[in-house]
Amino acid sequence: MRNLRIAFGLMTTLPFRLPDDWQTGDSGRASVWYPFVGLVIGGLTLLGWMGASRLFSPPVAGILTLILWVTLTGGLHLDGLADCCDGLLASTSIERRLEIMKDPRLGTFGGFGLVLTLLLKAAILSSLTSQSAFGILLAASLARWCILPAGLLPQARPSGMGADFKAGFRNWFIAAGAVIPLALSIFLGTRGIISIISGLLAAALVLRLAKSRIHGVTGDVFGMTVEVVEVVSLLAFVGKW
Repeated sequence: MRNLRIAFGLMTTLPFRLPDDWQTGDSGRASVWYPFVGLVIGGLTLLGWMGASRLFSPPVAGILTLILWVTLTGGLHLDGLADCCDGLLASTSIERRLEIMKDPRLGTFGGFGLVLTLLLKAAILSSLTSQSAFGILLAASLARWCILPAGLLPQARPSGMGADFKAGFRNWFIAAGAVIPLALSIFLGTRGIISIISGLLAAALVLRLAKSRIHGVTGDVFGMTVEVVEVVSLLAFVGKW
């Protein structure tokens, strides 16, 4: 159960303490549990949405649900999104882009990407119905599963969270982790299928951008992938079709 505890400790603010005897590759070994952790995050967020929707108007319920979602993850992936927007979109050298991504200061691109993502996600959450709200489960789980195939790409840095992930990752984790999002997409019907296809395409675009701009991935790229996939896969549940 060490790897499960590590997965919750890394991906959430829930009371799961990371081990004191951290070993190289622990984040990668724990990654097989990431889709399950996403399911738990999605489940808690869904419960929050249900409660807020009974008490408040849709816009307020959507914003309160978003606050809960961000709180559950500690804004971990949002930080990666902002860093990637600042670094990957900069017109400079690969080395300078990596330096920008390590800089804790928020730049113009990062701020814009962060605000746009939060506004769009809040709008989507405000538009969900009692049936489509179950798409939160798929979005949260699929987004974290997308980290697994991303781990197959070259590492842009020789150290850091991305490198630690690579050290412990095993290719069979991809198939094992896919069970949860695939099952959810089938359960949710046509919109579930559209959601998973849209999310995978979005992840592919993010990873292609990272590959072209920094010749690989980092922990921040994983975070950006999660945020983009969550938003795009959720859009399938509010589209007018």
